[in-house]
Amino acid sequence: MKTRVHVVGAGVISAIGNSQAESLEAFRQETSGIGYMTVLDSIHKNKLPVGEVRLTNQQLSERTGAGAELTRTALLGLHAAQEAKHDSGISSWSQWRTGFISGTTVGGMDKTEDFFLDFIQDTSTGDLGKVVNHACGRSTELIADALGVNHFVSTINTACSSSVNSIIYGARLIAGGKLDIVVAGGTDALTRFTLNGFNSLLILDHAPCRPFDANRGGLNLGEGAGYVVLVSDAVRKHEKLISKCTVSGFANTNDAFHQTASSPDGKGSFAAMQQALLKSGLQPEAIDYINLHGTATLNNDLSEGTAVKRLFGDTIPRVSSTKAFTGHTLGASGGMEAVFSVMAIQHQCVFPNLRFQEPIPEVGIVPQLQFEKGIGVRHVMSNSFGFGGNCSSIIFSAVKNDQA
Repeated sequence: MKTRVHVVGAGVISAIGNSQAESLEAFRQETSGIGYMTVLDSIHKNKLPVGEVRLTNQQLSERTGAGAELTRTALLGLHAAQEAKHDSGISSWSQWRTGFISGTTVGGMDKTEDFFLDFIQDTSTGDLGKVVNHACGRSTELIADALGVNHFVSTINTACSSSVNSIIYGARLIAGGKLDIVVAGGTDALTRFTLNGFNSLLILDHAPCRPFDANRGGLNLGEGAGYVVLVSDAVRKHEKLISKCTVSGFANTNDAFHQTASSPDGKGSFAAMQQALLKSGLQPEAIDYINLHGTATLNNDLSEGTAVKRLFGDTIPRVSSTKAFTGHTLGASGGMEAVFSVMAIQHQCVFPNLRFQEPIPEVGIVPQLQFEKGIGVRHVMSNSFGFGGNCSSIIFSAVKNDQA
């Protein structure tokens, strides 16, 4: 990218922690957040492991200062966005053209489910206040209002690539001179609807998931939120901000293969990674770490692995799927993993791919097996591939602040 877009703040909440610092420590200790549900009430409560945030809505309300009546998606998103805003160090938000772009697939489903439990018993009862925030865009509006962002607000839903596409959109708006600051990422909460839906597809593992392992048995659903604060060069210089890294390249493609499956040859995944590299001006060997989409399903890992092997050949960089820690958080995954990618550059580390034992025969990729720090991490690629063939890759690059 000719016009540099800087990442100056980041915030995340997931099953492994309620902040960047807690997440980093979980990675360092190789502590997974996958376990049985304690907050969500489901018939699968003690059967299907998930990556659940260990805070109730009331606790999230107390931490964010927002009303407990908000949807869990909005509360999780606000929690992460507040950390990102504080982390940015921006002192005068009001003088800049600011935007908030959020990806989500679940929206306010959790409140809608609670409403219908009562409504189906007696249609004359039921608190309609529980469903007014159902729409995906409503969670975005609630978070934007709480942040005080009102120049530009938008919601993106491209399945599991939703929040990385939010970051791409934000970077494009800044590079194009339309906005000065954008808080971008995504949020999703665990709900019975999504849990039952993915279970009906027969792609949930009844044990903690094993991404990129030959004997992988499916994914674990999770919940959480992740946001980054993007700024222009002008804002960074005026506010005297520290740039964590830049958004150096990105791409969104669609393989149009199947409604819920990736193409076996990884056509869309390959194109997204290749075009992201082209935009960044980097060669494949410049990438130091790839945060894989890595859902642990038979289809995704083979498809993504095939694409990685095709693009990088025999010089595959360090790779891992952090979903072994957090579960697959759907629309929030790209935002959370963008934060993890920024952390990898900031702390010069890479994260382990938990529970890996045997490589997939067709690709033979052995992911990162331990937390490793003190290595050269200048360029990180993060992959997010969703239903409907929506494939997105984004590249973050280190920058020397005295030369930024």
